[in-house]
Amino acid sequence: MKFSGFSTPRLLGAVFIAFLAGLLGYLGYRAHESTSLGATGVVSDKPQANSQVAAPAAPEADKKKPIPDTLPDITLADRAGKPTKLSSFAGRPLMVNFWATWCAPCRREIPLLNKISIERRAQKAEIVGVAVDFREDVLKFVQKVPLNYPLLIGEEDGLAAAEAFGMGMAFPFSVFIDSQSRILTIKIGELHEDEANFAFDRLRDIDNGVLTRNAAQAAVADAFREMAAERARDEAGKESNAAN
Repeated sequence: MKFSGFSTPRLLGAVFIAFLAGLLGYLGYRAHESTSLGATGVVSDKPQANSQVAAPAAPEADKKKPIPDTLPDITLADRAGKPTKLSSFAGRPLMVNFWATWCAPCRREIPLLNKISIERRAQKAEIVGVAVDFREDVLKFVQKVPLNYPLLIGEEDGLAAAEAFGMGMAFPFSVFIDSQSRILTIKIGELHEDEANFAFDRLRDIDNGVLTRNAAQAAVADAFREMAAERARDEAGKESNAAN
């Protein structure tokens, strides 16, 4: 990030956020890297040998910030600076994607999210991006890389929003929420198209009464594990072929 021209409070704020990003990102990653399925369906990028349902281990700092069962009460500014409640997007299948401009996996997700936001219109689903970053940096970024879905922006309040989901700054992470504002699953790490489509399909099953939320959570956890394992096998195969 560029610090030239910052006032003293601005500079201190930047240093504070950078420090928290490193600390909480590390803690969040360590806390969740071995998690397959948490109490509300937390799924990490890492494939797991053990498929048993288990609550995520949390560091001491995060023990008082559990993953909520429903969409938390969060208000952040939109692109125009208007305070916007996240709950204003409720009542439909919803995915909330937490990201930052300095996060490479976050940037890679954007074309996929633009694509899915169009494809899921028939389902009346919505994707909302939450940028935890300096507002001016986010607005400059989206001028070059358009986001075709609603965007909320926050610095310290963005961090508080991430913590309200029990996550911290282990970016990116994506929260899938059903039409009754109940959290189906939280995917930590870069989201892939097969994962996004599977989760949105299960949200549709919940809306149609085909699956209960608990059954949908179990299905998502199993599918995400299999998808992660398959990607790991493919990557290992590519590395092996490159070495030969």
